[in-house]
Amino acid sequence: MSRVRTRPTRDDTCEKLFEAAARVFEDQGIGGASIEAIAAAAGFTRGAFYSNFKSKDELIIAMLEDHVEQTIRRNLDLLDKHKNLADFIDALKTIDRSHQDPLARSPLLHMEMILFVARAEKRRPDLAKRLRARRQLIVDIVETTLKNSGKNGSLNPTWTGAIVLALEDGFRLHRLIDPETTPADSFLRAIGDLQRSMGISSA
Repeated sequence: MSRVRTRPTRDDTCEKLFEAAARVFEDQGIGGASIEAIAAAAGFTRGAFYSNFKSKDELIIAMLEDHVEQTIRRNLDLLDKHKNLADFIDALKTIDRSHQDPLARSPLLHMEMILFVARAEKRRPDLAKRLRARRQLIVDIVETTLKNSGKNGSLNPTWTGAIVLALEDGFRLHRLIDPETTPADSFLRAIGDLQRSMGISSA
């Protein structure tokens, strides 16, 4: 007879802690949020938190890593179905974010967490790894869509990836500062404009 699992796995626990931490961070601020508050919001004890993470900083790094991994997987799956850039962008616009990780659902929290971790110089190499992974994802998207459009001439995918990622992060920051003049879809609208200006279009 198979044994019924009665205790949550580490992945289950981490997922609950990630969701709880996002709620507490948004409510109390990242700096003001305590480990006790995060654990309680997840329905765990302080000891359960420390059995998974040594500190709040380590939890945040894990949340950022999980977000990057999920983003890469989600976008590459989408790219398999929509190899044309215009179709890919349209598909991105219609993604249901309700089932995504908390940082995908809240880009502003994502940016706040990056800035929070960046304050500690010793943690910046961890951020750099995630940054490079995000850039590589965009490079993969650019290379694939250019190849399928037949327009892979002088455009440098690596430099384009850096530009696109900086544009995405910039719009996140602008929306954090001035949401009234920075619509939620600003980044994708800008990408659409760039796409048309480069003549990469399905139309």
